[in-house]
Amino acid sequence: MRPKLPIDVSLFRPGLRIAVGLSGGADSVALLRALAERSRELGLVLHAAHLHHGLRGEEADGDLAFASSLAAQIGLPFHEARVDAGAAAKDSAETIEEAARRLRYGWFRQLMASGEVEAIATAHTRDDQAETVLAKFLRGAWTEGLSGIHPVIEFPEGRILRPLLGATRSEVEAYLGSLRQDWREDSSNRHLTFTRNRIRHELLPLLEGWNPQLREHLTQMATLARDEEAWWTAELARLVPQMLLAGRPVRGGGRAADDGLALDVNRLAALPLALQRRLLRFAAEQLGAAVDFPSIESLRNMALTGRAGQKLQLAQGIRAERTARELRLAVVPVAPADKCTTEPATEYTVAIPGEVAAPAFGLRLRIVRMDATGNLPASQDKLPAARVATLRNWRPGDRVQLRYSSAPHKVKEVLERLKVTGSSRSCWPVLELDGHIVWMQGVELEPVSGIRIASASLESAAESAL
Repeated sequence: MRPKLPIDVSLFRPGLRIAVGLSGGADSVALLRALAERSRELGLVLHAAHLHHGLRGEEADGDLAFASSLAAQIGLPFHEARVDAGAAAKDSAETIEEAARRLRYGWFRQLMASGEVEAIATAHTRDDQAETVLAKFLRGAWTEGLSGIHPVIEFPEGRILRPLLGATRSEVEAYLGSLRQDWREDSSNRHLTFTRNRIRHELLPLLEGWNPQLREHLTQMATLARDEEAWWTAELARLVPQMLLAGRPVRGGGRAADDGLALDVNRLAALPLALQRRLLRFAAEQLGAAVDFPSIESLRNMALTGRAGQKLQLAQGIRAERTARELRLAVVPVAPADKCTTEPATEYTVAIPGEVAAPAFGLRLRIVRMDATGNLPASQDKLPAARVATLRNWRPGDRVQLRYSSAPHKVKEVLERLKVTGSSRSCWPVLELDGHIVWMQGVELEPVSGIRIASASLESAAESAL
């Protein structure tokens, strides 16, 4: 008896014109074959779509030929396109994986916008879900990140559907084996330079030695997180109009329009802790900043226990100001051009722990050391200065390891991504320690064990973990 492939048919409706994203791998081939078998029953108008990413040379050409042949064999309309993911990654200072995904979904949206199809089905499985949730956890994701791969993504042009999330990779291969259907293997899936591959081939098998049900538990966590996020979305929609204030208060009542947002600190203090964090994150996101947990805690502590006149500059480009009644948030340039007066040769040295004033950059840096347990000692005197860092201007060829990125990026590319131009670009500060750049203004780098750096302009203090 042929094994059945579990597919979430609730995602479909009769008459739906849908294209399967057909890479040629086992998962996408199985989804295409399974939907083709049931297309009459489900009332689907089925297409196949393949994007050549411009990577892996002849191997990728073979994938395209295989996908085209399979679609023709089944009798399906076939859509194809080519992009250069390598060049796109270089131009945008992204990883190859990030650029490839952006280009892929951009093409899917173009395909739906053309009117030829209404939706795209991608073949993500339960194994992909477990890997994604674990990867997000390792990166320090908020709860919504732990929701992993969603069954449906809504775009203005149409929907991306994931009907195979209930199937395991072993079920996929068993199903294809019963059909005597071959598939293509992507050689890059074996390269351990990619984070996902290390999770798939090294970390997950190791953790399953502790708990064989780990993949199932991770997928259950994704479902719980997704449902809770749906509740939070509705709750924030109810509370934000009451709690988030636009502009600045003026004498006589009312508020003057500006680009900032504010929260009444007394009303914020009366809310549950979880809701305090949600509102602060929402406010930062409205200003275009993705803030981490330490930044939110700094804002929350400033709102609840800070004093009027206190200011805080976050690494994500958010400036907070505490007034008698409000916590005000605004986006500010991380390195204003009129503050930047340094020549390329300007350098400052600072011992660890230690502090340095750098008027040429308009900065004051304070570096503290953590003890062996990762805590901040009561006195930095107990930790002798063992190393010296250098605050200097960036140089051509400098590279930084952005947080959550699998490979280093050129500082030049990062500045392009930040849209930094003019004199600000020519004198952007970085901190070098033991031959590596461990801090760069305006971006979050991979943390350095045992160190926390507090960075501040000469006008206001700011802290971020390194």
